[in-house]
Amino acid sequence: MDMTRLGKTELQVSRIAFGTWQVSGEWGSYDAEQAQRAIRHALDLGVNFFDTAQAYGFGQAEEVLANALRSELDRDRDSVVIATKGGINPGSDKPRDSSREYLRSGVESSLKAMKIDHIDLYQVHWPDTDTPFEDTAGYLQELVDEGKIRHVGVSNFDQDQMAAFDRRRPVETLQPPYHLFRRHIEDGVLPYVRENDIGTLVYSPLGSGLLTGTMTTDTTFEDSDWRSQASAFTGEQFRQNLEVVERLTSFAADKGCEVSQLAIAWVLAQDGIDVAIVGARSDRNIERSLAAVDVRLSPDDLAEIERITADGVQVSGASPEGIA
Repeated sequence: MDMTRLGKTELQVSRIAFGTWQVSGEWGSYDAEQAQRAIRHALDLGVNFFDTAQAYGFGQAEEVLANALRSELDRDRDSVVIATKGGINPGSDKPRDSSREYLRSGVESSLKAMKIDHIDLYQVHWPDTDTPFEDTAGYLQELVDEGKIRHVGVSNFDQDQMAAFDRRRPVETLQPPYHLFRRHIEDGVLPYVRENDIGTLVYSPLGSGLLTGTMTTDTTFEDSDWRSQASAFTGEQFRQNLEVVERLTSFAADKGCEVSQLAIAWVLAQDGIDVAIVGARSDRNIERSLAAVDVRLSPDDLAEIERITADGVQVSGASPEGIA
């Protein structure tokens, strides 16, 4: 597994991180034991970086992750890097809450759920514009000073929001959505993280399944799967993007890889991207994703991918307020 330095944190992490959004209940039903086996398998294959969130099943995903890594967390804590997120409360009157009280209670909740004494990387899940970003930074610095968290990052922030946060204490990492059909961070966010040595770990590199090559226009989702309500998976834009995926699949085959591996490799090839977060519910799926680190894309390959995806439709996704 390729390793990289994660921005100013100095953490050495695998270029693919295992994400746990898929065991939150928001992607339909799942088998917890099978998910834990996938986490263990990722660890065995060299992954040392695991990302979760308080809001994923309100601690459910954190518990699944910690149960899978119990031996390492108890015996050799520094052998794994645990990242989690807080500061949102979906379904409440205030779905984004970066107040001192809520962030502190969130950190305590995550520590309890995972039965650990510190969190390697704590990230503000979504920007809360009702709380000054400088104040949020200060609240998290208090928790660093207390030893409960070691590094501080943000998720879904733009460059102006990060700059405001930076005025109190440095943003060490950013977690944005990024894939071939969702490229809005390229204009301002990526130049900012490159300039400020911010470690960037992106979520949804496979477009929440769009780029796996397994979907057709007949694909449906369980009612509890957020994609059942998302515009990206219905109608004309879904059909148009699947046509693009078909062409990418042919290109990937010529390179001797799967389209999902091509999509992850493309993300990792972008300047300023350190880590791609992938989720899996089975051993086989994590093996396929991890193989993407061995796919090397030349400048000509990248240019051809740009040509193929020029007909794609840019999509959005889920937020604490709902699904676009």
